[in-house]
Amino acid sequence: MDVSKTKSSFYRRLYVAYLIDSGQASSVPTLTEVTGMPRRTAQDTIAALADLDIVCEFEQEDGARNHAGCYRIRDWGAIDRRWIEGNLRQIKEVLGYP
Repeated sequence: MDVSKTKSSFYRRLYVAYLIDSGQASSVPTLTEVTGMPRRTAQDTIAALADLDIVCEFEQEDGARNHAGCYRIRDWGAIDRRWIEGNLRQIKEVLGYP
């Protein structure tokens, strides 16, 4: 399947936001484990969520050091999370994720 970089980038952002919001992967290490994407790609994708007006914030664990904590989606902006849920199989297939 030939997919444009724009589409794969968009789907990657949607999928990462979904994983964070659903609690399946709310940190960079768990994102890399669940998806197989490189650490830097996971970090860049989280940072790029703001381009879609998805508000994603890091919550530091109380008393923890060295950025221990997790990400939370605070606002989906114009994105419909239900669409992502209904199209997860297609999104994962396009991205080549398990």
